[in-house]
Amino acid sequence: MAAVKEQSIGDKLRALHALQQIDSKMGEIAILKGELPMEVSDLEDEITGLKTRLKKLENAVSEMDQEILAHNTNIKESEALILKYEKQLDNVKNNREFDALTKEVELQKLEIQLSQKKIREANIARDTKKEALDVIATKLNQRNKDVENKKVELSKIIEKTEKEEAKLLKESDKARKDIEERLLVSYDKIRKTYRNGLAVVTVARGACGGCFNRIPPQLQIEIGVMKKIIACEHCGRVLVDESILAGKDD
Repeated sequence: MAAVKEQSIGDKLRALHALQQIDSKMGEIAILKGELPMEVSDLEDEITGLKTRLKKLENAVSEMDQEILAHNTNIKESEALILKYEKQLDNVKNNREFDALTKEVELQKLEIQLSQKKIREANIARDTKKEALDVIATKLNQRNKDVENKKVELSKIIEKTEKEEAKLLKESDKARKDIEERLLVSYDKIRKTYRNGLAVVTVARGACGGCFNRIPPQLQIEIGVMKKIIACEHCGRVLVDESILAGKDD
C-alpha cells in the first residue's frame, strides 16, 4: 500500500467517516439483496440432493421391473415344463415313471406359486418406491420453479444496483488509499464485530451512535475538537462529532 501523506487527526477522522458512509451504502445494497443469494444456493443444494434420490429410486424401480420380468419368465418356463410332463404321463410304462413325473409337475407348480409370491411382494415394493418417486419428482419440479423465481428476483435487484455497487466499490478503494494501514486494520476489525458494520459513528444527543450509551460531557468536548481519535468505552467504535458532516475544520 502506498504511503499516506501526513494528516491531521481531523483529516483522519473525516477520511474514516467518509469510508464508513460509503461502506454503509454498500451494506444497504446487501440488505436489499437480503438472503436471496443464500436462498438460491440452498435451493440448488436441495435440488442436487433430490435429483440424487430420484435417480436412486428410478434405479430401484427398474431393478424391480427386471425382477418381476424374471419371475414371469420363470412362470412361463414352469408352465411349459408342466405341459411337457403331463404329456409324458400319457405314455408312462410303470409306477416309478409316473411318480417321478408327478413329482416334477408338483415341483413346477410350487415354483409357479413361489414366483407369483415374489411378484406380489415386488409389486408392493415397486408401488411404494413409485409413490416416493412421484412425491420427490413433484417436490423437485416445485424447487426448480422456486429457484428460477429467486434467480429472476435476484437478477432484477443486481441489475438495479450493480452500477451503484460498482461505483461505491471504486469510492471505497479510493477512500482507503487516504487512510493509514493501522487505522484501516482497526476499522475493519470493528466493522466485522457488529452486524450493522458500523465502526465510525457520530455522537448524537450526547450518546454513542452505535451502542447509544451516554458520553460524558468532557469527552464530548474532546471529540468535538478532533485532537485525538476517541473510541466509545462501551462498544469500541470510533466517535466523531456531528459537525464532521459539514466538513468543519478542527
